[in-house]
Amino acid sequence: MTKALLKKQFLEVFAWVYRDNKKGKNRDAKGIVMFLMLYIAVFAMLGYIFWMMASSLCAPLVSVGYGWLYTAIMSLVGITLGVFGSVFNTYSSLYNAKDNDLLLSMPISPSKILFIRLLGVYTTGLLYELLVMIPAVIAIFKYAKLGILGYIINLIIPFVLSVAVLAVSCVLGFLVALISSKIKRKNMITVVLSLAFIVGYYYVYMQAYKLLQAILANSEALGNKIKTIVYPLYHAGLASMGNISSMLIFTGITLAVFAVIYIVLSRSFLNITTTNKGAVKAKYKENALKVGNVKSALFKKEFRRFLSSPTYMLNCGLGIIIMPVATVALIIKGSSVTYFLDAILGNNPQLTALLGAAAVCLMCTMNDMTAPSVSLEGKTIDIAKSLPINTYEVLKAKIKLHLYLTLIPAALLTAAVLWIIKPVWYFVLLIPLAVLGFVVLTAVLGLVLNLKMPNLNWTNEAVPVKQSMSVFIALFGGWALVFALCGLYFGVRNYINPTIYLITVTAILFAVSAVFMRWLKTKGTKIFEEL
Repeated sequence: MTKALLKKQFLEVFAWVYRDNKKGKNRDAKGIVMFLMLYIAVFAMLGYIFWMMASSLCAPLVSVGYGWLYTAIMSLVGITLGVFGSVFNTYSSLYNAKDNDLLLSMPISPSKILFIRLLGVYTTGLLYELLVMIPAVIAIFKYAKLGILGYIINLIIPFVLSVAVLAVSCVLGFLVALISSKIKRKNMITVVLSLAFIVGYYYVYMQAYKLLQAILANSEALGNKIKTIVYPLYHAGLASMGNISSMLIFTGITLAVFAVIYIVLSRSFLNITTTNKGAVKAKYKENALKVGNVKSALFKKEFRRFLSSPTYMLNCGLGIIIMPVATVALIIKGSSVTYFLDAILGNNPQLTALLGAAAVCLMCTMNDMTAPSVSLEGKTIDIAKSLPINTYEVLKAKIKLHLYLTLIPAALLTAAVLWIIKPVWYFVLLIPLAVLGFVVLTAVLGLVLNLKMPNLNWTNEAVPVKQSMSVFIALFGGWALVFALCGLYFGVRNYINPTIYLITVTAILFAVSAVFMRWLKTKGTKIFEEL
């Protein structure tokens, strides 16, 4: 039974690589290789960023005898990124998986189910943590003088750290699950906690250069703080220099902490997954029944689906939070922004207007609600198909959700951009139109991609939201489109002025959107009905 559960868990974790959910069968070897190459390219790009950080820290710290501090710092960054990558699906994987009831009804102990689930979370955290630790290990191999034992220990440290990542993720997931079982608005709590983590992460990321300088300038003081506050990482650092005793201490502390966490989780797992203590009971109130139209009902259904899923909100709706924050930041730092743009662009109002439109469009790509919307129907898609309504209305409701949740914050950001750059009157009209055309295109394109690459066979909603090819293409395709349009302008800037270029691009965006909408109304509806 354990072997079957392990196989099921890892097949689910890596299903995005080998499984074509639209055709209901495994991809051939060529398809698997193409998917792997695509993701390897993305991970290599991110790994290069951490390599730059690692090489900037390693050489100077090793040269002054603080190589252990370098490893401790990179280990802390690795744990942070690992938790960042796995914490969002820890709650849904451990406590809110769709097949929990099925597995708990079988003669399998809850502790065994928990252990299998944890392996999936461990794998996700390990992949993210290795983005940091592989460059970190390469850097220490390059800049530090190590013996054979030092090389071996440095290869082992990332896998011990991944246990620490799992422990922290489990604690956070447990707290979210515990809080969720006591309150009614559990999804909003999950979103708030996750957003707080994201804000903290990106704050540290934005301050990275200053932090690096501070670390190099205050190595001794920082080393003393790590010894006191993060004692296990102090020994991880010493272990990386070839100290076997520190390696045993670091490993022992990490495993002991995880063992305690696992015991606590195993004793509470069944209770949390099968109860909903403290939730406010609905009280019946007699009210007159309000009759709405089909379009309104479908939109409300999509909106409630969005609000019901922290994973969906956090991964596909970050722009709802980021764009208002960017709006406020832009208003506060308006003078600095205009000074910077004038210095870079040479006080060119038309080029500044183009850049402003591109910046807003780039922010809009952080919303991609339509990209997993069909997949999220899951096994309930037959209900949507059986309704006595036009299937095209179902698809339009998904697009409408994306437009409402993206255009409102985008309008605020666009107004702030216009207020800061103060363009001529025709750009005041053109920039909002260009943003509108871009948002409409990305909304329609996301739905087209998901119809072509659906995944209805999932037990954890993180799979269609985070591991979907349609989401991947919608997100990075939006970025690529913005950068391609910017690059195209610089290629033709000697032949066309910015005003005509923006008019042309806006017209093309709306024209392509119309073509896709026509496709949705004909072939798209047919594909949806046959899923």
